[in-house]
Amino acid sequence: MPETYLVWKFLHITGVVMLMGNITVTAIWKFFADRDGRAAVLAFAQKLITYTDWSMTVWGVVLTMVGGYGLAVQGQFDLFSGWLLWAQICFIAAGLIWMGRIVPIQIKSARLARQFGAKDSESPVPESFKALSKQWIFWGLLSTVPLVAALWLMIARPG
Repeated sequence: MPETYLVWKFLHITGVVMLMGNITVTAIWKFFADRDGRAAVLAFAQKLITYTDWSMTVWGVVLTMVGGYGLAVQGQFDLFSGWLLWAQICFIAAGLIWMGRIVPIQIKSARLARQFGAKDSESPVPESFKALSKQWIFWGLLSTVPLVAALWLMIARPG
């Protein structure tokens, strides 16, 4: 197996681990911060979610794609048929949900959290933040479904 193939594979797997790990951890942080309900906890959790999404999710996506397409080119895989096509469709669907729904919700949530987090720790959390949190969880879970499907397709390579 050529060394470059192993480099592509390493980049691809590293990206998948970063991406899947971060979306799992941020959902857990968000769930428990929302359950706690204190303004300071929610503001801190929102800040960390924003940081890790831009550092881990974005780089996870980049490495997944660079490594995956490197593997496909070197392995001479047909990108436009079978399991590889469906895995790409799932990955794109997850990305569209993330960019179209989750990122705007997260930007609004971060702005609100900065406002109420800057005040004393006993300040009330606005209902608009709570509503955005519910939307974030819903769309986050929804965007995870095609990612898990893409992961399964990459591992199982059906057909």
